[in-house]
Amino acid sequence: MTNLSINLNKIALLRNSRGRDYPNVVAYANKFIDLGVQGITIHPRQDQRHARRSDAFDLAKFLADFNQVEFNIEGYPADDFLELIEQTRPDQCTLVPDDVNQLTSDHGWDVAESQEILRPSLERLKIAGVRSSLFLDPNLKQIKAAAAAGCDCIELYTEQFAHTYNLAYNPAFNQHHDRTAHQENAAAVFENYKAAAAYAQSLGLGVNAGHDLDLNNLGRFLEIDGILEVSIGHALTIECLDSGMQQVVAQYLRICSK
Repeated sequence: MTNLSINLNKIALLRNSRGRDYPNVVAYANKFIDLGVQGITIHPRQDQRHARRSDAFDLAKFLADFNQVEFNIEGYPADDFLELIEQTRPDQCTLVPDDVNQLTSDHGWDVAESQEILRPSLERLKIAGVRSSLFLDPNLKQIKAAAAAGCDCIELYTEQFAHTYNLAYNPAFNQHHDRTAHQENAAAVFENYKAAAAYAQSLGLGVNAGHDLDLNNLGRFLEIDGILEVSIGHALTIECLDSGMQQVVAQYLRICSK
């Protein structure tokens, strides 16, 4: 079974757009937990345009009463972010290589080129008792370097998988009648992710995944063995607007349980 962690950034973005605490991030965490999700994720970026540092403290306090619900905080390992992690002590911290002006995560770490920041950051997480994860492309070289750097897990950046799958199988993304080439490309990309996950697991790393996963493509991705957790926010929020939280979360949990 794969755990479903809900990224609450879009809830926080809606809140911030009106200048008051509505919708409340903790209240929505509670709603999702009541529906059976196994994890809550936030990504407090440097500009705090959606999840804020205060949300990390509020959620840490709230989730302390839920032993079976994992709290995951994502972010770039600047000193103030690591201090936030040391103060809030989430179950997991996922380090991402985001620039301060970046719209969304769009690439994994170049681990070899980032040793000076990653190694001490991973050591600080270890001392704090927080499981560490690195956001990576499905690249065997980077996975090997991540294991050598001392992380506990990786999170596979799944945008390429989602994009190629949608072109091949989702009519909303591709109106062409002949999708054979797209399907062949999607199959090759899927095999690359499958090989990356297996290689990471052979090195003793846990494997998580996230970015652009949704109800249409998640089932295919989870044909890869041993994916521990998927973190989903943007697509799930839109799907909840379309079909309602209860129905959408139930569908995700059914997919993850298989």
